Amino acid sequence: MIGEPLMGMIFDIQRFSVHDGPGIRTTVFFKGCNLRCVWCHNPESFVPEKQLSYNKFACTQCGECMQACLENVHGIEESSGGRTHTVDFDKCTACGKCASVCIQQALKIIGYEASAEEIIQIVLKDKKYYEASGGGLTISGGEPTFQFDFLLDLLESAKKSGIHTCLETNGCLSADKLKALLPLVDLFLVDFKNHNPKEHAKHTGADLQNIYDTLNLLKSNNAPVLLRCPIIPGINDHKQHYNAIKELEQNYKNITGVEMLPFHALGRDKWEQIGLRYSFGKGLLIAPFWIFLLPMCCH
Repeated sequence: MIGEPLMGMIFDIQRFSVHDGPGIRTTVFFKGCNLRCVWCHNPESFVPEKQLSYNKFACTQCGECMQACLENVHGIEESSGGRTHTVDFDKCTACGKCASVCIQQALKIIGYEASAEEIIQIVLKDKKYYEASGGGLTISGGEPTFQFDFLLDLLESAKKSGIHTCLETNGCLSADKLKALLPLVDLFLVDFKNHNPKEHAKHTGADLQNIYDTLNLLKSNNAPVLLRCPIIPGINDHKQHYNAIKELEQNYKNITGVEMLPFHALGRDKWEQIGLRYSFGKGLLIAPFWIFLLPMCCH
């Protein structure tokens, strides 16, 4: 008897992506992450489960969601300033009934289950573009290794289909898991957020040594790495951090390039829409203009 296929929880698939590895790619975004970066522009990736999102700017306070919801998640408050739609995210079970009746699409459920076969069928639609441009599949998140078994399943399916694979990772995973990924990943996109251990732990919630351990293991196996470095104003936009990036590039010959990623707060509204408070970068939409003038370090 054939068992049920392994299912993964994803929140987006972006075709014709040109910023997540070489060539034209399809990027699959996994839900679930083991870091909590204060500037994160994909906070909907934090938890591995489905979740409710509410866009107050699209809401007309019609009250249809209140009638549909059995958990009393939604409410309407009357005040001198008008009607306000309230959402108790803690009560939400992500059943989707409220979203199904919201004609303004102010409510939606983030996250859905898919099998590796279902995803690969979408990926294969653009195989000719991958072959012409040197592209392929990129798996991102969140942190893809958070759903490790499904990640292996998807990577194996991609390799069987002759698809070039990139894995974007924060580097916080065990050596055993990393070794299992080595034969399935053609290029590792590894985040390097801060060279200072205390600052790294403060702003991401993770031990910096985990990232160095990952980089060292990839180096010892001569696995190609593209280092991705978000430049965050007031946190790592200084000479010491740039020197640390340069030192990594010089000492790790398997690093094929370095990408300096300008900060932006375009994901700020997403925090509020899923019931979280965004406290970082208030008033900042993009990095200072000079960030765009930084030279790209690459071999």
